[in-house]
Amino acid sequence: MAGGDWGDPRLEMDGPARGDEEPRADEAIATVGAALRRWLEHLGRERRASPRTLEAYRSCVLAYLGFLTMHHGEAPSLAQMSDVTAAEVRAYLAYRRTGASSLGPRSLAQALSAIRGFHRYLDHRLGFANAAIGLVRGPRVRPGLPRPLTEDQALGLLEEVHGQEDLAPWALARDRAVLSLLYGCGLRISEALSLKRADAPLAASLRILGKGGKVRLVPILEAVRQAVDEYLAEQPFLLEPGDALFRAARGGPLRPRQVQAAMQKLRGRLGLPDRATPHALRHSFATHLLGSGADLRSIQDLLGHASLSTTQRYTAVDAAGLLGAYAKAHPRAHRAGSEGGEVRGSDAAVSQEVEAA
Repeated sequence: MAGGDWGDPRLEMDGPARGDEEPRADEAIATVGAALRRWLEHLGRERRASPRTLEAYRSCVLAYLGFLTMHHGEAPSLAQMSDVTAAEVRAYLAYRRTGASSLGPRSLAQALSAIRGFHRYLDHRLGFANAAIGLVRGPRVRPGLPRPLTEDQALGLLEEVHGQEDLAPWALARDRAVLSLLYGCGLRISEALSLKRADAPLAASLRILGKGGKVRLVPILEAVRQAVDEYLAEQPFLLEPGDALFRAARGGPLRPRQVQAAMQKLRGRLGLPDRATPHALRHSFATHLLGSGADLRSIQDLLGHASLSTTQRYTAVDAAGLLGAYAKAHPRAHRAGSEGGEVRGSDAAVSQEVEAA
């Protein structure tokens, strides 16, 4: 490819593009770098993509452009982006699969999604179409099931918070309040940490701004309200209404990594597996509601899922747990095992009886 002015795509492009930056209206989109910046601004403003998503997309496209530059000896121009072949995109995916920092199937699929999105922007907004991109198939990604904790494990984590002797009482109350919001309300870490001082004491319900700018109302359990009230009474900082509610040891806003570290320490104390993460508490919230008879549509609204199909993953988790309990308790399952066949050999009969119940 000739005539490109991209330069080294590994270099920063005037700083990372963020959704809250003002677009430069006087910037002509004459280079691939300018197009990438405008695409990210478009995603941030019109699609309400989070800063973390924007940074991930930016990184994916920069790596792709870097490969094209390395492959052809010079950076591509906007017009030359229309000439990228399906074979080149496949070669890039193969390179990322086998390189020093190899990517797994899920990460490769995300990279291809970012590449397709950028090319779609070049087509729809700038007129540089590339039909070859649509011919590239991504790797098969088996959708993973949520990995919730049991009710005893989740409640044990909340109780274990106060068993730590190396933290100040207000920090213990903070950790319990945050984890209570994850398990008792199904919040994401980012959503719990986005709460402001003005949000507490918590009312009967809480307005949460979730992914994609989607707003939902979450009912607040009395146990969650009490946990947040205890933190408010203990925390030592003078907070303005617009300040982040949850604070770190030195007074700054509490960060997701700090919540993850606290969870890691707690699961070590209780001997829980690595899957006992903060996000697993959100999975546990949904799975335990479903097991108690809540309907999928209500759980979808509580979690803020845009699609019901995302929420339906929890039915597989609940069904697996039901079949496991059945296999342990039902006399037919024991009889199958005692006759030399494994329990899973009677899965068909088990499923039929569960469906008929």
